[in-house]
Amino acid sequence: MSVLFETSLGDLVIDLETDTCPKTCENFLKLCKAYYYNLNAFFNVSKDFLAQVGDPSATGSGGESIWSLVASQNGPPAPRYFTPEFVPRFKHRQRGTVSMAVAPAVGDEHKGGCGSQFFITLGDNIEYLDGKHAVFGHVVEGLETLDKLNDVFVDQDGRPLKDIRIRHVEILEDPFEDPAGLVIPDAPPVKPPDNSTRIAEDEDPLETMPEEEAEEIRRKKAAQASALTLEMVGDLPFANVRPPENVLFVCKLNPVTRDEDLELIFSRFGTIMSCQVIRDKKTGDSLQYAFIEFDKREDAEQAYFKMQNVLVDDRRIWVDL
Repeated sequence: MSVLFETSLGDLVIDLETDTCPKTCENFLKLCKAYYYNLNAFFNVSKDFLAQVGDPSATGSGGESIWSLVASQNGPPAPRYFTPEFVPRFKHRQRGTVSMAVAPAVGDEHKGGCGSQFFITLGDNIEYLDGKHAVFGHVVEGLETLDKLNDVFVDQDGRPLKDIRIRHVEILEDPFEDPAGLVIPDAPPVKPPDNSTRIAEDEDPLETMPEEEAEEIRRKKAAQASALTLEMVGDLPFANVRPPENVLFVCKLNPVTRDEDLELIFSRFGTIMSCQVIRDKKTGDSLQYAFIEFDKREDAEQAYFKMQNVLVDDRRIWVDL
């Protein structure tokens, strides 16, 4: 029984000991099925020792078993952890051993056990972990990915400086019935569950781009920010609204610019169907942007390329399609 983990460093195929560790493997497979591990970050990496993942908060203190998750989806709470399945003959001898992290008990009210966090060993013969954490699988493909993981730069807490995430999980075989009440999301998550401020897993901090491309990106971000502002004040229904292709959006207008002024300026490019400076509903003051509708899309495009960033009334007019 196997699971494929697609990570930002490469793929890992894990064979599970479903016959010997059925409860642990069921927990692991059902969490995979519920997309619980998708976009999780490896939050603890120690060279030649282990790489730990499976906590959505990436703090080392989060995560829960599948039965706790199901209970939270349906009603009465269930214990966060389940009892570890220790198998004496399963040791942390080989690199690529997959083991559930076992949380220690805290007093009588908080019993320890296994939740969702697991780790993969990055070295051989780590006897220190035997009997403390529960082995339930082994990496059978992707040892080169473990090499990359072993060489990452980390901070003083062992967290990689550049995020390493599980991008996708594919269950190759699952022999267990789903727990009653298990809710499977319609699609995998698209946003990481933690609030990481580190270098994103798909970002290259050393990458450079031509200045023209960088300037285009800056302009797009500025336009998005302006659109969001307009949405917040109620002048646009939503930030991603896009006018028809024969309509120009003109911004950074002089406050005294009138509809007829703009129509006179832009009419040389073609027939204008309508031209409207947007004004405050209460005061009538110009909000310093306008929409100009041309009869033809080609005329709007010509106006866009000719009038982009030109000086009008001692102010720059910006047009955006």
